[in-house]
Amino acid sequence: MNHQHHAHPAPHESHRQHTPADRSWRTAALATLHCLVGCAVGEVLGLVVGTALGLHTGATVALSIALAFVFGYALTMRGVRRAGLGLGPALKVALAADTVSIAVMELIDNSAMLAVPGAMDAGLSDLLFWTSLAGALVLAFLVTVPVNRRLIALGRGHAVVHAHH
Repeated sequence: MNHQHHAHPAPHESHRQHTPADRSWRTAALATLHCLVGCAVGEVLGLVVGTALGLHTGATVALSIALAFVFGYALTMRGVRRAGLGLGPALKVALAADTVSIAVMELIDNSAMLAVPGAMDAGLSDLLFWTSLAGALVLAFLVTVPVNRRLIALGRGHAVVHAHH
């Protein structure tokens, strides 16, 4: 029996053309994920250090926010420095690209952590601390994606970074 294989068109859904709106949501999600990585490193480090040192909740939150901004900016600066920008211009790009995104992310994830009873008082070996933190970061991502989509549409936020790649 001779079976000839003919190319058949794939189902319509698998070859759907991506619209500009699809691409802008994807771009916003990737920009937010990039921002989340830097924020999460700083956030986790701040919460871990603050909790380990037994700092008051306010001091721990302040430390985690400060480190989230530092690591968020540093991650963006690393990329644009590789593209050839000097330190000063790279810092300006990072500030323009990430400030709103990080601020929104920090507002949401710290509010979520504070809203979970006992999360900020839980120890580093406590599942409540880590599940609350993970949930807070997921929530921050979900809230920040539409913010970043709007910024990119306006030529701001991570749109500034893409001009240097």
